[in-house]
Amino acid sequence: MIKKVKKQDLRLGMFIHDLNCGWMDHSFLRNSFMLRKEADLEKIAKSGITEVYIDTQKGIDVLEDVEAPSREAVEQGVQEKILHSPVATAPGAEVKTSHQEELVFAKQITKEANKVIHSILEDVRLGKRIQVERVEPVINKITDSILRNPGTLVSLCRIREGDTYTFQHSVSVATLLISFCRAMELPPEIIHEAGVGGMLHDIGKMRVPDHILNKPGKLTDAEFTIMKNHVNLGLEVLHKTPGISQAVFQIAGEHHEKFCGTGYPLGKKGADISLLGRMAAIVDVYDAITSNRVYHKGMEPPLALKKIYEWSDPSATAEPHMDEELVQHFIHALGIYPVGSLVQLESKRLAVVLEQSTEGLLSPKIRVMYDCVKRTRIDPFDLDMAATENGMDAIVGNEDPDDWKVNPFDYLDMPKV
Repeated sequence: MIKKVKKQDLRLGMFIHDLNCGWMDHSFLRNSFMLRKEADLEKIAKSGITEVYIDTQKGIDVLEDVEAPSREAVEQGVQEKILHSPVATAPGAEVKTSHQEELVFAKQITKEANKVIHSILEDVRLGKRIQVERVEPVINKITDSILRNPGTLVSLCRIREGDTYTFQHSVSVATLLISFCRAMELPPEIIHEAGVGGMLHDIGKMRVPDHILNKPGKLTDAEFTIMKNHVNLGLEVLHKTPGISQAVFQIAGEHHEKFCGTGYPLGKKGADISLLGRMAAIVDVYDAITSNRVYHKGMEPPLALKKIYEWSDPSATAEPHMDEELVQHFIHALGIYPVGSLVQLESKRLAVVLEQSTEGLLSPKIRVMYDCVKRTRIDPFDLDMAATENGMDAIVGNEDPDDWKVNPFDYLDMPKV
């Protein structure tokens, strides 16, 4: 049985099923393992980890007097809170262009943004001055795309090519932050600065030794300490760069701070972290845990959103890592089933989410493309889940594309059917 336990209740002989944190938040080689050494307990105690999941069939159970809710109970509670949160039924953003129409622009913008941030980060590596003016036009184009169709560019950022995680992560964080700020109805000038901050939030990583930055595996404790210093290194670079706004400093300096105060570099807590810093922390974690790495298979977006909500929910975790209210707004910005998600319907068919609906986050427009019973592809067709004639069908949950050997993006990048 999978149970959640607090770190102080761990003991040798327990089997860690899930460390319950992002891969960058711990220095263990694996996310699941048997607790055999006191050093492992000490490492968990000193980390920002507050609770983990154990497997009682593979290791010893918690003491009888320790209350340990099952993972199923926790996940069910999180699901209910998401579905009944104030933003779950709020109207979605108005779509001015279809996904297919916006895809043409989004591909061009993504290509240009990756080229610009690659050049800027290389300049930082070489000790050159950041040319912030090169970022401004790209941020304007990203913002315009999101205003036309909020989901297309965000979904496109999930497609990663080669070993360029740092570059593409920067573009993705910028895009997600802009979309997040728009959902929060922040002023246009703040939205713009948030985009710039997202692009530049990880520039300090260019001052981290290559053997640590590009290590194809988990970092040691010593290496992780060096990696965490990328925040301070980035701030040093920004302080030497003319024209950097306070918003950019907040995003670059606070995107690893945690709401409970266990983050870095300053261990800020709650409202001591700026609004944009708290928002950047959510976006940074979301993009990290949904990204595929050599040593880390990314979560599907709906699962990642549930995990982030759990990490922010005071009733699900003793020390929330993120601002619960802001997490709700982030879910509102992306949708409970973000564009590009693979979902299963009550009719035993699979579909890809095309765009969100103004009728609510539970009724997106989808493209049906697979028969689960016959386990075969079918001719794709589109459905608006908010339309009354579709009342006989409904989304029952998300699916892992690997389980069905389908690529949802193959069905997004095709003419309207």
